[in-house]
Amino acid sequence: MSTATETPVADALCARFEGVTPRPISKDSAVTVPASKLLEVAKALRDEYGFEILTCVSGVDWLGELPRFGVYYHFHSLSHKSYFCVYADCQGDDNPSIPSLTGLYPSADWHERETFDMYGIRFDGHKDLRRILMWDKYPYHPLRKEFPLAGLETELPAPDIAEETKAKVLPAPEQGGPFIAQVGPAHMSDREPSGLDQSWSEKRLKP
Repeated sequence: MSTATETPVADALCARFEGVTPRPISKDSAVTVPASKLLEVAKALRDEYGFEILTCVSGVDWLGELPRFGVYYHFHSLSHKSYFCVYADCQGDDNPSIPSLTGLYPSADWHERETFDMYGIRFDGHKDLRRILMWDKYPYHPLRKEFPLAGLETELPAPDIAEETKAKVLPAPEQGGPFIAQVGPAHMSDREPSGLDQSWSEKRLKP
């Protein structure tokens, strides 16, 4: 299996950009990039190395370490049929931020919005950085490590829905969230949320 130090693209980026270093991972080639060099590296990947598609933007919370937050970027080259991964630490731990790639890769738009929503990472230069899953005034970022795995009981945001259902949003029914299969000897289909009726369904009436 190739490692980051054995790929021409990784070697070229490390030699060309100050602060760029190999990042060994189990799959694909990868480098670690300073946030200040992120736009330059991403532009080089697109224009010079044929990585024309940004397929994924993933936040990470290294709770207990500094810098606390970082972002993984996964690029794909159709012509070379290969992937490349870039990791960058965010600037700031209380209000983490990193440059937006929307000016280079339009697909970064919703990826960055989701990462902002779930981790609270701001993407500087994004022209429409709104929450995409939670409602605008939701005070938390659910994928941060301090957020309880079982969720928090939260008032429904729409008064008409709350009035109709007479219910709050309930925490997940088990530690780890509602979509984690239980461990045990039973068949997988009986251990998944659908078999346990943990998700909303017509088998169990909504409160």
